[in-house]
Amino acid sequence: MTTLTTSRLIISPMALEDTELLFSLDRDPLVMKYINGGRAPTLEEIETVFVPRFAAYRNLEKGWGLWKVFIKCDAMSAQDINEFAGWILIRPMNFFTDTPKYNDLEIGWRFKQSTWGMGIATESAIKVIEHLIDSQPEIEYFSAIADERNHASINIMKKLAMSYQGKIDHPDAGDDVEVVLYSKAV
Repeated sequence: MTTLTTSRLIISPMALEDTELLFSLDRDPLVMKYINGGRAPTLEEIETVFVPRFAAYRNLEKGWGLWKVFIKCDAMSAQDINEFAGWILIRPMNFFTDTPKYNDLEIGWRFKQSTWGMGIATESAIKVIEHLIDSQPEIEYFSAIADERNHASINIMKKLAMSYQGKIDHPDAGDDVEVVLYSKAV
């Protein structure tokens, strides 16, 4: 199993059994604000809806799936375990449609509020992108989508050198949810 590190992060593929990590992250209404209006899913919903969707696109060989991100423990403090911060999503754009784009990988993220403003999402996204570019020359683009009111996610897209491509209907949510699309060529 691939593990990536930065000076302050440990990043590795999330297992299908990591439901408690997913549940703990999604309990915060502010974390879920632009996902579903702030509703915290139940553990049963995580296990019966989210995990099967995650399993459908998970491919460890290609690096598709969720990459869990931990903040390294600080040897100078009382903290002696790494802290789960959130995750980075990687899958082909439009995966759940009839026309997935295997050379255009969607990158997404969800992080605990306690990490917001620290650059954790950007740092971990850059590390995962670098790893995938080095291991898979067939990747041509990275793309990301967000609710247009989610300025924090849009700022991350800009920090990843992505450019605004326009508004699109959310590929997984049907025609009634419009999102902004950013992408960059590799």
